[in-house]
Amino acid sequence: MAASTRSLLLEDGNPNVSDNGNSDEERSHDQSSITPILVVSTFIAVCGSFCYGFAVGYSSTAESGIRKELDLSVSEYSVFGSIMTIGGMVGAISSGKVADYTGRKRGWLIIAFAKDVWWLYIGRLSLGVGVGVGLITYVVPVYIAEITPKNHRGGFTSAQQLMLSLGFALIYFIGNIIYWRTLSLIVLIPCILQLVGLFFIPESPRWLAKLDREKEFETTLQWLRGMNADISQEAIDIRDTLDLSQHNSKAKFLNLFQRKYAYPIIVGVGLMLLQQFGGTSAVAYYSSSIYVKANFSTIIGTTTAGIMQIPASIAGVLLLDISGRRRLLLVSSIGTCLSLVLVGLSFLFQELHYLEEITPILTFIGLLGYGVTFAVGMSGIPWVIMSEIFPLDVKASAGSLVTFVNWSGSWIVTYSFSFMLDWSSTGTFFFFAAVCGVTVLFIWKWVPETKGRTLEEIQAAITRFPSEVC
Repeated sequence: MAASTRSLLLEDGNPNVSDNGNSDEERSHDQSSITPILVVSTFIAVCGSFCYGFAVGYSSTAESGIRKELDLSVSEYSVFGSIMTIGGMVGAISSGKVADYTGRKRGWLIIAFAKDVWWLYIGRLSLGVGVGVGLITYVVPVYIAEITPKNHRGGFTSAQQLMLSLGFALIYFIGNIIYWRTLSLIVLIPCILQLVGLFFIPESPRWLAKLDREKEFETTLQWLRGMNADISQEAIDIRDTLDLSQHNSKAKFLNLFQRKYAYPIIVGVGLMLLQQFGGTSAVAYYSSSIYVKANFSTIIGTTTAGIMQIPASIAGVLLLDISGRRRLLLVSSIGTCLSLVLVGLSFLFQELHYLEEITPILTFIGLLGYGVTFAVGMSGIPWVIMSEIFPLDVKASAGSLVTFVNWSGSWIVTYSFSFMLDWSSTGTFFFFAAVCGVTVLFIWKWVPETKGRTLEEIQAAITRFPSEVC
């Protein structure tokens, strides 16, 4: 990419003039209002994220009850904790709304009434197929990004992470006092709400335009922006970008590997791998095991972590369209790195029998700091960026790829974590900290700033000069 274009992408900024010469203030004036249908559509879309957050935290809080009642070994429970991610990998490449809802509801019911370890495996695998199908991890932020005005896109898209954190916080907060079978039934409520609500929210205007459903495209866009808003310029931009992308490329998976898409693919795959190998799934799925290893109360640790997730996620939502994506990602990655170093040091002191009395509190502070700083940025912002950087003609294929990479990384981490913890607690957390350090460098070098730009402006800039970007 030319130096000026690369600088524009990598720096914070809200350009005053667009490519066609119109000022952003003029063009965004009619897009700035938040309409009731926009709010309702976003809420329905993110309801499933609550289920996802619940599923992520479930294996941690339910571990002692499940292992005791069904007499599971460490190895068997590691399979249970990680098998949802295998379903997620399947879901990443075989999407569909029917599979999503069928898998999620039946999965929780199977877990609730499981009589042995195999029923647990089947239920957890079904959850992975339902969650990993893309509606939660990729399709939801893509849908929200495509229906939201650019000046509100970051906050609305990151609402997915807020709902995920609410589900995560609830399971951590009540998981220590409610029977594990009962817990698996509570989550059916938001699943049903989303299933019903999907029949009443509009399709993405950009998706309608892609299918040449012109009348529905204009009607839906007008509805989302408000009946008094001037949508003419936004509609022209969407059509022009769509015509150009369809002319230049056919919707085939292998087209992702064209040189012009190299930069967004590097950013997407890189963020997904670094997010997972930075330890997020290990901490979320097995925090109870970590606290037991550190001789700290699991009830205090998981409950506090759940409570702190909520304000941290709210702060991330509020700051995203103010500070920008890159800045929050950098702060988040630095914070997670330092927090994991603290956890690693606490276990090092434990192994050396040095300052053993403060090891539990250091572990607690480190994990709490990791959860808060991760929730502010690295948890949700990579998915926000994924929803913005891929052109419409390859968005479905790109979504499958990055989601598959994310769930594959999650499976590797969740399956191996119990064995890594037995091997060396110190080495495990220092490894995660090192990955977070690499993440800081990757974000600084590669990740673009997308705040204050339309999807069409972002995608045009990213794919225009790939030879000079990579």
